[in-house]
Amino acid sequence: MKRIAFLTAALALGVIGAQAQQKTHIDPARVDAAVKAAFPTAPADWAPRLTPDETMKQCSASRNDPPKNVAAEIAAREKAKIEYPADGNYIGDWKKGEALAQNGYGLRFTDYPPTRANGGNCYACHQLTKKEVSYGTLGPSLLEYGKLRDYKPDAIKAAYEKIYNSHLALPCSNMPRFGANKILTIEQIKDAVALLMSPDSPVNKGE
Repeated sequence: MKRIAFLTAALALGVIGAQAQQKTHIDPARVDAAVKAAFPTAPADWAPRLTPDETMKQCSASRNDPPKNVAAEIAAREKAKIEYPADGNYIGDWKKGEALAQNGYGLRFTDYPPTRANGGNCYACHQLTKKEVSYGTLGPSLLEYGKLRDYKPDAIKAAYEKIYNSHLALPCSNMPRFGANKILTIEQIKDAVALLMSPDSPVNKGE
């Protein structure tokens, strides 16, 4: 009997807890006030980084799990922001791409005002080569990325688009919108694509 009573109480608490969680409402005005209070001395040109755009508002409102119609709206909006290379070439220098992947410089308080180009910090979220022992797992492994896609032109273009604006491929992605938010230049993105898609890259040689 005691066990039954315990289980009943636990179930009741679980239901109450779930109901309370569903009813929780966070006032957006309080969130905005807290963000502004956290950065009282932020330079004026940081304002866009502290103010969510429409995509971020929709992602936050849906806890990064938007319904299909909203996801489609986000993907269409973010696709429109992509700038493509003028010469139509999506691949740069994979050696520069590897240096970019290792570089975490940029967008931190300690990096302001900037003294050099931003890095991609790709290893913070992805495994790219077998020899790299320090990498994050927030994103998928990218080992043999190009090889698995047969280095096809459409896959190369898709890689460029994902790096430029990840929300095109996966609305509310955790991956930064490197091109759309001007974190990386078009040339840097091409170098990152080369790291992923060049047959000679250590990503595809299994090194």
